[in-house]
Amino acid sequence: MDAKLNAKDLINVGLYTAIYFVVVFAVAMVGYIPVFIPLLSVLVPLIAGIPFMLFLTKVRKFGMALLMLTLYGIIRALFGGVWELLMAVVCGLISELILRASRYGSVKMAVLAYGAASVTIFGNYIPIYISRDAYYARIIEGGMGLEYGDALMRFMPDWSAPALLVSCFVFGILGGLLGKAVLKKHFTRAGIA
Repeated sequence: MDAKLNAKDLINVGLYTAIYFVVVFAVAMVGYIPVFIPLLSVLVPLIAGIPFMLFLTKVRKFGMALLMLTLYGIIRALFGGVWELLMAVVCGLISELILRASRYGSVKMAVLAYGAASVTIFGNYIPIYISRDAYYARIIEGGMGLEYGDALMRFMPDWSAPALLVSCFVFGILGGLLGKAVLKKHFTRAGIA
């Protein structure tokens, strides 16, 4: 097995990063209703598990998962999600190490790697918890309005941070299992047991 990433690997990374971003973005649109903001830690990992697990059927070299999540994080940073970029790099490295430990050949480890990758979504929540007043002011001044800002702060109390962090991971595992079930034929064809 060639250890270096080649053009085909980079094309796969780019293609699946784009697909993953579009799926995450589409699901995140429900966040325009404040009650759904905390539920994004459930919905995004569940639904985005399908394209991410499909991507993992293509991963055979160290760096592909890390690169995909880093690219996703960079795209998010362009839209103001700087914390998500940091989370993407850290979670991407953890995912990559999990995949490498199984020599890229275990569905169970792929599911675990996706669970770790899903914690990236928590980067969206970090500004709410570390600079609550500034975040609240940005929401109101940014055009979402006082009613939306008040509702969001009500649905995102400080104590919810650990629950959302764990939720990203747990529902990432469930999303990985969903992706595995939907893509069973692809995993078999890729020779991942």
